[in-house]
Amino acid sequence: MDREAAAAAWPRGTTMSKVSLTIGVLLILLGLITYGWAGALGAGHRSWTALIPTFFGIVIAAMGVVGSDPARRKHAMHVAVAVALIGFIAALARLLTSGKPLNSAAPLAQLVMVILCGLFVALGVRSFIMARRNRAAEAGPKDAK
Repeated sequence: MDREAAAAAWPRGTTMSKVSLTIGVLLILLGLITYGWAGALGAGHRSWTALIPTFFGIVIAAMGVVGSDPARRKHAMHVAVAVALIGFIAALARLLTSGKPLNSAAPLAQLVMVILCGLFVALGVRSFIMARRNRAAEAGPKDAK
């Protein structure tokens, strides 16, 4: 895919910092809803572990806010993607080893966290690759000696 086609795939004005903020807020809501409605969702009791997506979401959203400053965006997005990768691996490992059916609150929340974190990691890596290609294209060909 060439640079123009890759850039056209993003809605105009979308940056990874906005995506980070969105994913972070979704993870925060996932944790709060799972914790707050534990009884209604069939968990039987509330556990602080239901808030784990919220903790990941706070960090990812905070990096989205920090990343709104173009001078700090690169480092903030690398931190956000690293945190999302840890969240993806942790939630996937727990989902695969829990042995619980997907019709209860915890496995469903873990599945949603796997999807959100995995999507963010994929978009982040894609963005990093595009940024590197754009920097290389702006630098122009190097003089061969």
